[in-house]
Amino acid sequence: MVFFFFFFFFFFFFSVVFKDSNLWLDGPKRKRKNSQCSVKSMSGYIPSYLEKDEPCVVCGDKATGYHYRCITCEGCKGFFRRTIQKNLHPSYSCKYDGCCIIDKITRNQCQLCRFKKCTAVGMAMDLVLDDSKRVAKRRLIEENREKRKKEEMVKSLKNRPEPTSSEWELIRMVTEAHRHTNAQGSHWKQKRKFLDIGQSPVAPTSDGDKVDLEAFSEFTKIITPAITRVVDFAKKLPMFSELPCEDQIILLKGCCMEIMSLRAAVRYDPESETLTLNGEMAVKREQLKNGGLGVVSDAIFDLGKSLAQFNLDDTEVALLQAVLLMSSDRTGLTCVEKIEKCQEMYLLAFEHYINYRKHNIPHFWPKLLMKVTDLRMIGACHASRFLHMKVECPTELFPPLFLEVFEDQDV
Repeated sequence: MVFFFFFFFFFFFFSVVFKDSNLWLDGPKRKRKNSQCSVKSMSGYIPSYLEKDEPCVVCGDKATGYHYRCITCEGCKGFFRRTIQKNLHPSYSCKYDGCCIIDKITRNQCQLCRFKKCTAVGMAMDLVLDDSKRVAKRRLIEENREKRKKEEMVKSLKNRPEPTSSEWELIRMVTEAHRHTNAQGSHWKQKRKFLDIGQSPVAPTSDGDKVDLEAFSEFTKIITPAITRVVDFAKKLPMFSELPCEDQIILLKGCCMEIMSLRAAVRYDPESETLTLNGEMAVKREQLKNGGLGVVSDAIFDLGKSLAQFNLDDTEVALLQAVLLMSSDRTGLTCVEKIEKCQEMYLLAFEHYINYRKHNIPHFWPKLLMKVTDLRMIGACHASRFLHMKVECPTELFPPLFLEVFEDQDV
């Protein structure tokens, strides 16, 4: 009975111990496997021209590529480079008369014999660059990289489609429509007059801005001809004339402020920090703001500063206007699909014209399209601002056409 008891006890004890020891042994195995993975991941890039596990000709460690004309490991490459760059080899010495065997284990024990073997197998000292040469090489690499980028950009621009004959005809009509309805044309700088606002009473508005009634009165004198020119521009576009009268009115009401803002923004003068309205009145930011536009003034001036970098020609401004005009998302339109197709035709011709112009600004086309979004935001802000202007300014100061275009707009 006692024998069976001890037999059972020892059987149970050893089974638990060996079971736990197996668990304990499994841990290091897993850990070792993981460490092998990490070593493998740290081995770095091995060029395809090397055979698998090709040895370093100096120490026999795993080679990583051609370094200074020899297939070596990273360790021997770095040792050879540091020795030459810092001129260390004259100070190297050997305890065993220069007869050391250099391998993976002994390579760090004798610098002289290791260096002698580096030169014996053919590592070239003249290929090791000093600091100034290394900086010059990096600079040359960067310059070549930039050169390749520019060449690729020029090549990609050459391969982009340019306008077809039918698109050139459309572009010609839009450009002519703009030139015939754009006040003062390219002579606006010579024709402009700087606005000199008087000291009339300033009425505070409910949103905290102020309206200079004298300045507002001056702006209303040019607003009617400015609106008329936008209408004339639209009527000269054949696709617009084919739309129902109701859709024409909706499109004009929607884009009028956007197109007038664009025409003012492209006449931003950085020297005087003014916009020229309707080709004749040069105004500063605060004058336009106090004259009724409030924060809308900031948006138009910021757009003007931004567009100055694009160096747009008449055709690009004209096509931007056509894209703004044919916006199929205006509320109340009936021929939505037709208007959308018209805008797509303008956009495609516009993109091809941009390819033809070959601007030096990277991503010029998407950046220019973002300005359409900015102009749409200006139009929406002005619709909201118009409600404040109606409350704060005498009704008799508003020209009838101004009220007709901007009343009942979506805010």
